[in-house]
Amino acid sequence: MKAFVYRKLDNAAYQYLREHLPEEVEAVIRTELPEGEHRKAYEEADFILGNPPREWLAQLPTALKFWQISSAGFSEYEGMSVPIPVANMGDFFARPCAETIVGGVLSMYRGLHTLTTLQRQKNWQGEKLRLNLRLLGDQKAIVLGAGAIGTLVKEMLEGFGCQVQLAARTNPAATIHSREALLQQLPLATLVINTLPGSAEKYVSADMIAAMTPQTVYASVGRGETTDEEALIAALRTGKLWGAVLDVTEKEPLPETSPLWAMDNVILTQHTGGGKADELTGIAQQFIANLQHYLHKEPLENQVELSRGY
Repeated sequence: MKAFVYRKLDNAAYQYLREHLPEEVEAVIRTELPEGEHRKAYEEADFILGNPPREWLAQLPTALKFWQISSAGFSEYEGMSVPIPVANMGDFFARPCAETIVGGVLSMYRGLHTLTTLQRQKNWQGEKLRLNLRLLGDQKAIVLGAGAIGTLVKEMLEGFGCQVQLAARTNPAATIHSREALLQQLPLATLVINTLPGSAEKYVSADMIAAMTPQTVYASVGRGETTDEEALIAALRTGKLWGAVLDVTEKEPLPETSPLWAMDNVILTQHTGGGKADELTGIAQQFIANLQHYLHKEPLENQVELSRGY
C-alpha cells in the first residue's frame, strides 16, 4: 500500500513518517518526485496526507481508503462528497492561532509595533507615545465564532480582564446568535476578533464594519475571505476604525500593491498564526495516529463530512 504525502513537510517530519509507517505502507513523497509524476502518485494512493487540488478529487484514486487533510479548515472542498473516511487537524492549530491574534492585539494597544519600528530607526519617542497607549483589559470584545480558536481567544482575553461575548449561530456558549443581534452589539464593542471559517464568505461586510466605532480594533485569524477587505481598508484610511490585526487576507501572499502594507494602524502577521516549531512533525504524527486507527478499524480522530463543511 502507498501513502501519498502531498503536504510539503520538513526533514524531521519525513523521517518521523518513514519510521512510524506500518511495514506494509510505503511513503510516496510529492516533493521528492518530478512534477510530471505528482498526479500519477496521487492516482496510485491508498492513503493521502495533505490538501491536493480540488480538480484532482473529481476522480478519486481507485485504491484510496483514507484521506488526512493537513489543515483545520477545508473550505476549498466545500460541497464535495467522497465515499472514504476523511479527517482534518481538528484543534491542532487553535492555541497558536489564539496566541498570535491576542498577541497582535496586545502589541497594538501597547504600541509595541510602533516601538519596534522606532528601535530600528534608533529614534527615541517614548514620552510622546505614552498617552496614546491603551490597556487590553479595558476592552469590550466580541469574538466571531465559538469553535476551538474562538473559545481560546475568549479565555485569553478574559485573563487580561476583558469583557467578552462570543457570536455564533447555534453554539450555546455564545450570547450573540444572529446577524441582527451582532449589528446591535458592535457599537458597544471596542475589539472585534474574527475566527470564522472560510464558509462564512464576506460575513464581515461593509455594513458590519460601518457599525463598529472609531475606537474599535478589528482582528482576523479565521479566513481572509470572511472579511470585506475593501470596506476594511476604507474604514482604516478614514479613521472609522482605530486599527486592525490581520493574520489572514483575501489574497495570500498579500499583493505588494495592497494599501495594508503601508498602514501604521495595521499589524500583519502573514498567516503565521498556526505556526510552531514542531508543527510539521505534529501533522505527520496525526496522520500516523489516524492511519493506525483506520487499519485497526477504530474511530478516527477529527473525522469530518466534506459535504456538510465540518
